[in-house]
Amino acid sequence: MSSLVILSYVQAERLLTARAQGASSVEVSPDLGLSTVTVALTEEGARFPSGEFLAWDVVDQIRRAETSCFVIEGDAARKVQAFSEATGRFYSLMSTQGAPTLLVSGITMHRVKGTEPYADTLAKIRAISPITGRVLDTATGLGYTAIEAAKVAERVVTIELDPAVLEIARVNPWSRALFEHPGIEQLVGDSFELVQEFEVASFSCVIHDPPMLSLAGDLYSGAFYRQLFRVLRPRGRLFHYIGDLDSRSGRNIARGVMRRLQEAGFRRVVRRPKAFGLVAYK
Repeated sequence: MSSLVILSYVQAERLLTARAQGASSVEVSPDLGLSTVTVALTEEGARFPSGEFLAWDVVDQIRRAETSCFVIEGDAARKVQAFSEATGRFYSLMSTQGAPTLLVSGITMHRVKGTEPYADTLAKIRAISPITGRVLDTATGLGYTAIEAAKVAERVVTIELDPAVLEIARVNPWSRALFEHPGIEQLVGDSFELVQEFEVASFSCVIHDPPMLSLAGDLYSGAFYRQLFRVLRPRGRLFHYIGDLDSRSGRNIARGVMRRLQEAGFRRVVRRPKAFGLVAYK
């Protein structure tokens, strides 16, 4: 994948602060915090070593857009966003103090309150550890779960419903390994349908991090849970993200999910409040 300069308000603030202090250059991340480069500061604007140049008014526009990420193309900044004709949903890459998250019609796909998206991902991975063998990730999103699981798994199969989400992921520096790691297999389609095509007992672990119930009700259904049970190996484990288990809505959703998982055949379902989810054992 080509290296693009991607900035958020965090990097823009650093550029503007350095300018106010009279600096001629400053170390700034060109990839939302993953690395740094030396950026030259002039009266007109900021020049990156790869050639991109931003006038100060453009830098200020980025600083004021605190929920957006921008691709820098020449001397212009473009928001990382996409509209899906397939689902009618609007997607954008939302900046945080850590890894960015995905906004789906204004709803964040990772926890950002009191944490950041990659830490949220690591909590899910810890909840189902140890991860071995083949892993199924039912909702790719930005790919953070698949990337982390692939560090220890034999292979990760990850499914994304909407190609527009993968367009966003291709631009996101934190998602690069999703497209480069040889142990990750990507499928595009509806998890509810694709899971039915997998062989019996073909996965050691399933990580199920679906959109909220109102956006993907069939992924919370007993029929889907029976398919997840079918594709899991004996003594396999399923992590199911729910949301805050101590909130009223979280308690209500978790109660129904636990019942349907047990009806599907899972012998034990355990709350994992730190990961905002449940772990079910076959």
